[in-house]
Amino acid sequence: MQHPYHPWRALRALAGWTLHWHDLGDPDVLGRTDYDRRTVTLSPGMTQAQRRSTIAHEVAHVERGPVPGHLQAREEEAADATAAERLITGAALIEAARWARSIHELADELWVDEDTVECRLRNLTPDELTQLMEVWRDDARAHGH
Repeated sequence: MQHPYHPWRALRALAGWTLHWHDLGDPDVLGRTDYDRRTVTLSPGMTQAQRRSTIAHEVAHVERGPVPGHLQAREEEAADATAAERLITGAALIEAARWARSIHELADELWVDEDTVECRLRNLTPDELTQLMEVWRDDARAHGH
């Protein structure tokens, strides 16, 4: 499957930003953007899909810029949604949904982590939702459900 968005290239294209690899002290935190130092830090030990998803998320942060602390939760959701939309086109999602039987299989086919697939599914356009429902309805008919 062709992946049109390349988060590593997007990071390299950000003038003056540096990538670091360092344990971030919390196993649930895979990446961090430091606007003052103009660095993106990734936690080592991730799968390739996690790295790809995390760097796309951090690139979204860099592009969006810093926000006040009270908006941080909303900013995380926005960066998640931006990364998911860039990494998973509607066409790729629909194609993968034709055979995938779980979030895990969707993530594997789309070369992202499961959180990114779940975020993309939460943020479908009405047209994408209609197409996805048709795929699943056809699948259910084909399997006698």
